[in-house]
Order: sequence, then structure tokens, then C-alpha cells
Amino acid sequence: MASHDPIVSVIVPFYNEVNSINFLARRLESVLKKNVESYELIFVDDGSNDGTNRILHELMKEIPSLKVIELRRNFGKATALTVGFQYSRGEMMITLDGDLQDQPEEIPRLIEKLGEGYDLVNGWKQVRKDPLSKKIPSRIFNFVVRVLTGLHLKDVCSGFKAYRRDCAKSLQLYGELHRFIPVLAHWQGFRIAEIPVRHDARKFDRTKYGMARFAKGFLDLLTVMLTTRFLARPLHLFGLAGLSLIATGIFILGYLSALWFLGYPIGSRPLLVLGYLLLMVGIQILVTGLLGELIIRSQGTFIPSHAIRTMSGGSKCVQAQPTQGQPGLFSGTSHNQYDCFS
Repeated sequence: MASHDPIVSVIVPFYNEVNSINFLARRLESVLKKNVESYELIFVDDGSNDGTNRILHELMKEIPSLKVIELRRNFGKATALTVGFQYSRGEMMITLDGDLQDQPEEIPRLIEKLGEGYDLVNGWKQVRKDPLSKKIPSRIFNFVVRVLTGLHLKDVCSGFKAYRRDCAKSLQLYGELHRFIPVLAHWQGFRIAEIPVRHDARKFDRTKYGMARFAKGFLDLLTVMLTTRFLARPLHLFGLAGLSLIATGIFILGYLSALWFLGYPIGSRPLLVLGYLLLMVGIQILVTGLLGELIIRSQGTFIPSHAIRTMSGGSKCVQAQPTQGQPGLFSGTSHNQYDCFS
């Protein structure tokens, strides 16, 4: 990190928050000025059309650390976060929503926890000030995520997070994958922690997320599972489901075959159709997994994604001394050869 780069970058993605963005910017400036040696504020306007950008341009005259990035249209929170990460310079990055529900005063605690050796610290809204229509589906969703991913966080969808620079820069976000940032980081080997943070009720406007986002969230969860846990082994996912259906279909057909041998008619039984259906669908799913394995290996992409923590040593090139009479490493060459790692 260059000497003039800030230590902390605070990234706020928002869309149509004209009533809250002024208060949020001033609270962030006040908190950071008291607790952080150097910092920058990056506000990513995700295509707002309510006059928010006018207020921000006025604030930039008063707050030198404020940088405003305006997207041409509403691309979604994942894109806004990606842009914020791309143009941030801090060694540590903080993300929070622009609706004043996340409390800027909690930022020092997130940074302190990050200093304990973690790569990502998730803010858990322990006492959530939202209506039941949001809290109950969220608890169900978080439970399903914990079961399927093995990452035991209580609030995986929280937008209030602290990251180390290499963790944030490694994330590839699109669609609605911002909900699964801890899962994506976890599968890359980054160390994840969670602390409870204060949460406030929304003071202005209404939430921009409806019930439809939970249905989309489960579909995105399947995407995350396929692109992380089963990226290098699709047959483990499709094969398990396919074999389960095949086994159930065989059991049903075997049962009906035994009845037929005993003289009972089975031609009009719906169970016969179900048995054949399960068997055929199971075979198709199993073949899909096999095709996935063939495609991955034919394209040379079967090596799972990884993230390197450090790389040390080997800064000098050492001249290799070929044995007399022994051909070089590269056939037909007589020049000196080197083994380098830099």
C-alpha cells in the first residue's frame, strides 16, 4: 500500500436515499475522524433519480474524504459493491447500507475484530428493528444457508461488514450474490468472524426489497453452491440426487413386480407411473453430472479456485548445473538454464 493511501475505506452503496444520505455522511465523517488515522468515504450511487446526487455533490465541498461514484442506471447492489471495491484504496474496507439502519458508531468494533487476524468480520443485527415480514423469512433463510454451506453465521445477508483488502478484491459479485459474501470468502479460505451490532429502524422511505427477494435468494444459493463447493465436482451434487431418485424408483418397481408375481394387477396403479418417472428423472440427473465432469475436464478448469495468503522466498535465480553428457531440460538446447522463483 502506498504511503498516501488511506488505512480505511468506507463503501456505501445506495439507491434513492435522498432523506438519509446527508445524515449518514456526516455521522461517518464524525466517527472516522475520531477513531481512524486516515480514511476515505466512497458513496456509490446506483442510479438514483430522487436528487440524492445533488446533495452528495454539495457534501463533497464540505467533506474532502468523500468520493462519489454515479452509475448510469440501477445495476443492483452487487455491482455497486464491486465498483466500490474496485476504486477503494484502503487496507481495510467497511461496507454498510445507506438507509441509516446500520450504525456508523459500530465501525471501530468491526475494525478491532478484524485486527485479531480475521479477513472478514460480519455484523450480526442481534436485535433487528424490522417488521416480522422481513425478520421471519430472514431467519429461515439464514438457517438454510448454515445447513447447506457449513458456515455458522447468524446473519449472512448483513450489509454491515469489515474486510481486509485482499479478501474484498478477490470477490466476484454479480446478480444478487452480495447476500453470500461470507460464503464466497469462506470457500476461498478466508477467516470469517461475526460480532453483534446495533440496528435501528428505518427512518425514511420504505425498504426496496420485497418478499420476491427471498425466492431469488434461494436460487442464488444454488448458484453459490455450484460455483464454490461443487465447481470441481458437479457429479457429487447431481450424482447424489440422481442416485437417490434411481434407488427410490427401483424400490417402487421392485415392490410392484413382487405384487405382479403374486397375481395382483398393477397396470392401473399410479405408483407404477411414479416408479418409472423417478427412474427416468434420476438417470437424466446422473447423466447431467457426468456431462458436467466431462466439460470441466475437457476445458482444463477442474482445479478448484483458491486464494494465496502469502508467498515468500526464492527471490534469486539459481543457475542450474547440467550433468555432463545429460541432455538439458529442454530438448535440443545447449544454453544455461535457470530455476527461478520471484
